Amino acid sequence: MFDLIAFDADDTLWRSEDLYVAAQGRLSELLSRYAEPAAVQAVLDETEMRNLAVYGYGLKSFGLSLIEAAIELSQGRITAGEIQPLIELIKDALTAEVQVLDGAAQTLAELARSHPLMLITKGDSFHQESKLRRSGLRGFFRHVEIVADKTNEVYAAILSRYGVRPSHFLMVGNSLRSDVIPVVELGGWAVHIPYALLWSHEHAEVPPGLPERWFELQHLGSLPELLARLELL
Repeated sequence: MFDLIAFDADDTLWRSEDLYVAAQGRLSELLSRYAEPAAVQAVLDETEMRNLAVYGYGLKSFGLSLIEAAIELSQGRITAGEIQPLIELIKDALTAEVQVLDGAAQTLAELARSHPLMLITKGDSFHQESKLRRSGLRGFFRHVEIVADKTNEVYAAILSRYGVRPSHFLMVGNSLRSDVIPVVELGGWAVHIPYALLWSHEHAEVPPGLPERWFELQHLGSLPELLARLELL
Protein backbone atom coordinates (compact mmCIF):
# COMPACT_ATOMS: atom_id res chain seq x y z
CA MET A 1 0.00 0.00 0.00
CA PHE A 2 2.79 2.44 0.87
CA ASP A 3 5.57 3.10 -1.62
CA LEU A 4 7.27 5.56 0.72
CA ILE A 5 7.20 6.14 4.49
CA ALA A 6 8.64 9.41 5.78
CA PHE A 7 9.58 10.51 9.28
CA ASP A 8 10.05 13.82 10.98
CA ALA A 9 13.24 14.02 13.07
CA ASP A 10 13.04 16.37 16.04
CA ASP A 11 10.93 14.90 18.84
CA THR A 12 9.87 12.03 16.61
CA LEU A 13 13.17 10.17 16.34
CA TRP A 14 15.30 12.20 18.74
CA ARG A 15 14.77 14.80 21.45
CA SER A 16 15.23 18.51 20.76
CA GLU A 17 12.62 20.52 22.66
CA ASP A 18 14.54 20.21 25.94
CA LEU A 19 17.29 22.37 24.44
CA TYR A 20 14.84 25.11 23.59
CA VAL A 21 13.24 24.97 27.03
CA ALA A 22 16.68 25.30 28.67
CA ALA A 23 17.50 28.31 26.49
CA GLN A 24 14.19 29.99 27.27
CA GLY A 25 14.78 29.47 30.99
CA ARG A 26 18.26 30.95 30.73
CA LEU A 27 16.88 33.98 28.89
CA SER A 28 14.32 34.56 31.66
CA GLU A 29 17.10 34.40 34.25
CA LEU A 30 19.28 36.87 32.37
CA LEU A 31 16.37 39.28 31.92
CA SER A 32 14.92 38.96 35.42
CA ARG A 33 15.81 42.57 36.24
CA TYR A 34 14.18 43.80 33.05
CA ALA A 35 10.95 41.79 32.67
CA GLU A 36 8.76 39.09 34.18
CA PRO A 37 9.10 35.52 32.76
CA ALA A 38 5.69 35.70 31.07
CA ALA A 39 6.68 38.89 29.25
CA VAL A 40 10.00 37.36 28.22
CA GLN A 41 8.25 34.32 26.76
CA ALA A 42 5.68 36.44 24.92
CA VAL A 43 8.30 38.67 23.31
CA LEU A 44 10.49 35.70 22.41
CA ASP A 45 7.53 33.95 20.73
CA GLU A 46 6.67 37.10 18.77
CA THR A 47 10.29 37.56 17.73
CA GLU A 48 10.63 33.96 16.57
CA MET A 49 7.46 34.16 14.50
CA ARG A 50 8.57 37.43 12.93
CA ASN A 51 11.98 36.02 12.07
CA LEU A 52 10.83 32.76 10.48
CA ALA A 53 10.51 34.45 7.09
CA VAL A 54 14.05 35.81 7.44
CA TYR A 55 16.05 33.05 9.16
CA GLY A 56 13.86 29.97 8.75
CA TYR A 57 13.74 27.19 11.36
CA GLY A 58 16.51 25.81 13.54
CA LEU A 59 18.74 26.52 16.51
CA LYS A 60 20.76 29.23 14.77
CA SER A 61 17.57 31.10 13.96
CA PHE A 62 16.42 30.59 17.54
CA GLY A 63 19.71 31.96 18.86
CA LEU A 64 19.38 35.16 16.85
CA SER A 65 15.82 35.56 18.11
CA LEU A 66 17.03 35.08 21.69
CA ILE A 67 19.51 37.92 21.30
CA GLU A 68 17.01 40.19 19.55
CA ALA A 69 14.39 39.57 22.25
CA ALA A 70 16.96 40.28 24.97
CA ILE A 71 17.87 43.63 23.38
CA GLU A 72 14.21 44.56 22.96
CA LEU A 73 13.15 43.59 26.48
CA SER A 74 16.08 45.40 28.08
CA GLN A 75 15.54 48.44 25.84
CA GLY A 76 19.11 48.09 24.67
CA ARG A 77 20.60 48.06 28.18
CA ILE A 78 21.70 44.42 28.19
CA THR A 79 25.49 44.09 28.04
CA ALA A 80 27.72 41.99 25.82
CA GLY A 81 28.69 40.03 28.91
CA GLU A 82 25.05 39.15 29.52
CA ILE A 83 24.48 38.13 25.91
CA GLN A 84 27.57 35.91 25.72
CA PRO A 85 26.00 33.08 27.80
CA LEU A 86 23.14 32.92 25.30
CA ILE A 87 25.61 32.49 22.45
CA GLU A 88 27.47 29.78 24.37
CA LEU A 89 24.19 28.01 25.14
CA ILE A 90 23.29 27.81 21.46
CA LYS A 91 26.79 26.64 20.52
CA ASP A 92 26.56 23.90 23.14
CA ALA A 93 23.11 22.90 21.86
CA LEU A 94 24.40 22.68 18.28
CA THR A 95 26.99 20.10 19.30
CA ALA A 96 25.03 18.33 22.06
CA GLU A 97 24.70 14.56 22.07
CA VAL A 98 21.77 13.38 19.97
CA GLN A 99 19.32 11.63 22.29
CA VAL A 100 17.53 9.05 20.14
CA LEU A 101 14.07 8.24 21.48
CA ASP A 102 13.37 4.77 22.85
CA GLY A 103 12.40 2.31 20.16
CA ALA A 104 13.29 4.57 17.22
CA ALA A 105 16.21 2.52 15.92
CA GLN A 106 14.36 -0.79 16.31
CA THR A 107 11.25 0.53 14.53
CA LEU A 108 13.24 1.99 11.64
CA ALA A 109 15.24 -1.23 11.27
CA GLU A 110 12.04 -3.28 11.07
CA LEU A 111 10.32 -1.00 8.57
CA ALA A 112 13.41 -0.52 6.39
CA ARG A 113 13.33 -4.23 5.56
CA SER A 114 10.01 -3.85 3.75
CA HIS A 115 9.62 -0.17 2.79
CA PRO A 116 11.73 2.69 1.43
CA LEU A 117 12.16 5.22 4.24
CA MET A 118 12.69 8.98 3.97
CA LEU A 119 13.54 11.65 6.52
CA ILE A 120 11.71 14.96 5.98
CA THR A 121 12.69 17.60 8.49
CA LYS A 122 12.81 21.38 8.79
CA GLY A 123 15.75 23.50 9.83
CA ASP A 124 19.34 24.31 9.05
CA SER A 125 20.81 21.74 6.64
CA PHE A 126 24.26 21.63 8.25
CA HIS A 127 22.84 21.09 11.74
CA GLN A 128 20.19 18.54 10.76
CA GLU A 129 22.62 16.53 8.65
CA SER A 130 25.08 16.55 11.55
CA LYS A 131 22.43 15.32 13.99
CA LEU A 132 21.32 12.59 11.60
CA ARG A 133 24.88 11.39 11.15
CA ARG A 134 25.58 11.44 14.91
CA SER A 135 22.27 9.74 15.73
CA GLY A 136 23.34 6.49 14.07
CA LEU A 137 20.05 6.37 12.13
CA ARG A 138 21.29 7.53 8.71
CA GLY A 139 21.62 4.03 7.31
CA PHE A 140 17.89 3.35 7.64
CA PHE A 141 16.91 6.14 5.24
CA ARG A 142 17.02 5.79 1.49
CA HIS A 143 16.30 9.51 1.05
CA VAL A 144 16.72 12.67 3.15
CA GLU A 145 14.92 15.97 2.55
CA ILE A 146 15.72 19.03 4.71
CA VAL A 147 13.18 21.71 3.90
CA ALA A 148 12.44 25.32 4.83
CA ASP A 149 8.86 24.49 5.81
CA LYS A 150 6.37 21.64 5.50
CA THR A 151 3.46 22.80 3.37
CA ASN A 152 1.15 21.16 0.86
CA GLU A 153 3.33 22.55 -1.92
CA VAL A 154 6.56 21.25 -0.39
CA TYR A 155 5.15 17.75 0.09
CA ALA A 156 3.70 17.76 -3.44
CA ALA A 157 7.10 18.71 -4.88
CA ILE A 158 8.87 15.94 -2.94
CA LEU A 159 6.37 13.28 -4.02
CA SER A 160 6.56 14.44 -7.63
CA ARG A 161 10.36 14.32 -7.54
CA TYR A 162 10.35 10.71 -6.34
CA GLY A 163 7.41 9.58 -8.45
CA VAL A 164 5.20 8.64 -5.49
CA ARG A 165 1.43 9.09 -5.52
CA PRO A 166 0.03 10.80 -2.40
CA SER A 167 -2.27 7.86 -1.72
CA HIS A 168 0.81 5.63 -1.40
CA PHE A 169 2.68 7.97 0.97
CA LEU A 170 2.73 7.94 4.78
CA MET A 171 4.20 10.71 6.96
CA VAL A 172 5.05 10.14 10.64
CA GLY A 173 5.67 13.03 13.04
CA ASN A 174 4.80 14.89 16.22
CA SER A 175 3.18 17.99 14.68
CA LEU A 176 -0.39 18.16 13.42
CA ARG A 177 0.44 21.40 11.63
CA SER A 178 3.54 20.15 9.80
CA ASP A 179 3.34 16.36 9.62
CA VAL A 180 -0.37 15.53 9.44
CA ILE A 181 -2.69 18.18 8.04
CA PRO A 182 -0.83 19.10 4.81
CA VAL A 183 -0.16 15.45 3.95
CA VAL A 184 -3.78 14.36 4.46
CA GLU A 185 -5.06 17.40 2.54
CA LEU A 186 -2.79 16.35 -0.31
CA GLY A 187 -4.30 12.86 -0.40
CA GLY A 188 -1.70 11.05 1.68
CA TRP A 189 -1.72 9.26 5.02
CA ALA A 190 -0.22 10.36 8.33
CA VAL A 191 0.57 9.15 11.83
CA HIS A 192 0.69 11.64 14.69
CA ILE A 193 2.89 10.73 17.65
CA PRO A 194 2.45 13.52 20.24
CA TYR A 195 5.46 14.67 22.22
CA ALA A 196 5.24 16.15 25.71
CA LEU A 197 6.65 19.49 24.56
CA LEU A 198 5.65 21.25 21.36
CA TRP A 199 6.60 24.69 20.10
CA SER A 200 3.56 26.98 20.12
CA HIS A 201 3.96 27.62 16.39
CA GLU A 202 3.32 23.92 15.72
CA HIS A 203 0.02 23.78 17.57
CA ALA A 204 -2.97 23.35 15.26
CA GLU A 205 -6.59 22.33 15.32
CA VAL A 206 -7.68 19.61 12.94
CA PRO A 207 -9.75 21.29 10.21
CA PRO A 208 -13.41 20.20 10.02
CA GLY A 209 -13.86 17.61 7.34
CA LEU A 210 -10.23 16.52 7.19
CA PRO A 211 -10.27 13.01 5.65
CA GLU A 212 -9.79 10.22 8.17
CA ARG A 213 -6.50 9.07 6.73
CA TRP A 214 -4.50 9.81 9.86
CA PHE A 215 -3.95 8.03 13.14
CA GLU A 216 -2.54 8.86 16.55
CA LEU A 217 -0.09 6.62 18.37
CA GLN A 218 1.47 7.13 21.77
CA HIS A 219 4.73 5.41 20.87
CA LEU A 220 6.73 4.94 17.68
CA GLY A 221 7.09 1.26 18.49
CA SER A 222 3.39 0.76 17.71
CA LEU A 223 3.88 1.85 14.09
CA PRO A 224 4.74 -1.55 12.51
CA GLU A 225 1.54 -3.09 13.89
CA LEU A 226 -0.55 -0.18 12.54
CA LEU A 227 1.08 -0.46 9.13
CA ALA A 228 0.38 -4.19 9.02
CA ARG A 229 -3.31 -3.50 9.66
CA LEU A 230 -3.49 -0.72 7.06
CA GLU A 231 -1.80 -2.77 4.36
CA LEU A 232 -4.38 -5.52 4.79
CA LEU A 233 -7.22 -3.11 3.93
